[in-house]
Amino acid sequence: MSHFIRACPTPTAGSLGATATATATAVVGWDRLVTIAGRWATIEGVSTDRVLKVLIYSDDSTVRHSVRVSLGNQPAADVVEVDYLECATEPAVVAAMDKKRFDLVILDGEAVPSGGLGITRALKDEIFNCPPILVIVGRDADKWLATWSGADAIIMHPIDPRALVKAALDVLDAHSVS
Repeated sequence: MSHFIRACPTPTAGSLGATATATATAVVGWDRLVTIAGRWATIEGVSTDRVLKVLIYSDDSTVRHSVRVSLGNQPAADVVEVDYLECATEPAVVAAMDKKRFDLVILDGEAVPSGGLGITRALKDEIFNCPPILVIVGRDADKWLATWSGADAIIMHPIDPRALVKAALDVLDAHSVS
């Protein structure tokens, strides 16, 4: 079993008190986690066993592998195991999104015949509370198109592992408190 907890020591019963209630910005997706001052914290006495679910789409298996290796099973000391689902076609992405809720979707903007930017636009238009989407583009000039598509984060090919991890964690943090 895994957890998704962003850096914040587990509070004790006395440390939450009225202050935490006043500063809690949201009950995040799960009834077991709250954000306090923009950071994750556990609710005293409640299990936080969760798996961070990530969908990766690319027609190129080396790109999918590179994303998995870059994020790893624990992309930060305060994030635990990641559950990946890899898709090589647009119909597989659509089917996966219909069946399962993902915490993060990573799409290759250079995939063919269906590029990640077009898929991003379709997902953002069709899915209520669409999970955050990170797209990987091949040209700097494609960043505007990624923005138009509704992507929550953009990185460039070739994949820089540090940039990917930073973008993924930033978009997860931003999405969790909105």
